[in-house]
Amino acid sequence: MYITDGNEPTWIKSSFCASGQCVEFALVGDHVLLRDSKSVAGPVLRFELQEWAAFVQGVMSGEFDLP
Repeated sequence: MYITDGNEPTWIKSSFCASGQCVEFALVGDHVLLRDSKSVAGPVLRFELQEWAAFVQGVMSGEFDLP
C-alpha cells in the first residue's frame, strides 16, 4: 500500500454500497487508492489524481458504456 506519512489511510465506502460488497477509496497525497471492502488485506489499486480524473470524465461521458 502507498502511504506517505506513515499513517493508515481513511477508507470511505461508495455511496452506492447496499449489499456489503463495496468499493472503498482513500485519498493519500496526490493518489487515489481503491480496494474491495470484503478483502481489506487484499490488493489496492493506486491512481494518480490526473489518471483518476480522466477515468471519471470518461465514465461520465459514456466512454465505457456497453453497446
